[in-house]
Amino acid sequence: MTTPLMSLTWTDHLTGRQGFLVVDRLVRGVSSGGLRMREGCTLDEVTGLARGMTMKEALHYNPEGRYIPLGGAKGGIDCDPQDPRAYPLLVRYLRAMKPYIERFWTTGEDLGLSQDLVDRAAAEAGLVSSVQAVYPLLDDETTARRRLADAFAVEVDGIGLDELVGGCGVAEAALAALDRAGVPHAGTRVAVQGLGTMGGATTRFLTRAGLTVVAVADIKGTIANPAGLDVEALLAARDAYGTVDRAALRPGDRELPGDAWLSADAEVLVPAAVSYAIDTGNQEHVTARWIVEAANMPVLPEAEELLAARGVTVLPDVVVNSGTNAWWWWTLFGDIGPHADEAFAHTRRSMRTLVDQMLARAETDGTTPRAAAHAIVADRLPVIAERFGWYR
Repeated sequence: MTTPLMSLTWTDHLTGRQGFLVVDRLVRGVSSGGLRMREGCTLDEVTGLARGMTMKEALHYNPEGRYIPLGGAKGGIDCDPQDPRAYPLLVRYLRAMKPYIERFWTTGEDLGLSQDLVDRAAAEAGLVSSVQAVYPLLDDETTARRRLADAFAVEVDGIGLDELVGGCGVAEAALAALDRAGVPHAGTRVAVQGLGTMGGATTRFLTRAGLTVVAVADIKGTIANPAGLDVEALLAARDAYGTVDRAALRPGDRELPGDAWLSADAEVLVPAAVSYAIDTGNQEHVTARWIVEAANMPVLPEAEELLAARGVTVLPDVVVNSGTNAWWWWTLFGDIGPHADEAFAHTRRSMRTLVDQMLARAETDGTTPRAAAHAIVADRLPVIAERFGWYR
């Protein structure tokens, strides 16, 4: 485990709240990683996320593509995003981080923050864009920025393309694992923690692929129905934070405690809300065959070891939820255009290839998918370093 290139802690002079920035490494002088806001966010958490971003960038390296991987980084703010002081705090954090965002840290939405909110706060903080550090690497900045703006303007069924591509990637990762195991989509049951941007989109894509969602959890608790939930009705009844209005529930839907999704009678679990959701204590309630990490770091390493010993396969976040980050760069660098069909097709193809490689490597090495993903990264990083250089 390498030491990050840069790690800093910022203290807000008005609230005493802390913010963090960790740059794991730079490739071509630039790094990539979102900004999260949550109560209890720590420097250690952001450090782990930054390291994960280095992996995500390397995993999507395609020598034939226009998108060249960047280094990994991450930002975090210790504050409840629903706190009335959260937005001014975000603006002050971005203002303090302005020199880094201008030169070598590209960032965007993550847990607790939407891209619209980040963009608005970045403009108020005097930034051109939250990804402006990458502009000098573009062949035609004007065309590239217009292409990305056009992509962000695309909506499918009333939902922005930028919100959907991540869920498309998570769903494809789950489907690739099912297909590799010879398990049919129809009749396969899913439980999801979180119906926010990532969880909601994942649920929609899995349902449309023929799977049955039997449980979803939000901040109010778990909604369950062994016969299957009306996913579209639940998605339509969400607020901005992914909380479902219980008035939308059908007679057969049950309200259960918040952790009931873990023990749902399902083959697939999708933790798509918070980090550290599955620990050594509650992992024993999991009966699913697969855990698909849509959130960042939702399964503690010690819990993953216990799960693996019981035959539960964890598909790691560094692969599963990497689609959103890759889509930004595929679009900006010109590998794909600003069109939903093209974005979904490219995401599905890339994610399926990556998951197949990871699972094949795990079988060959006799190890876990996470260890296999790390091995793939270890193979690719020297190639990237030799071709493009990095600082670490």
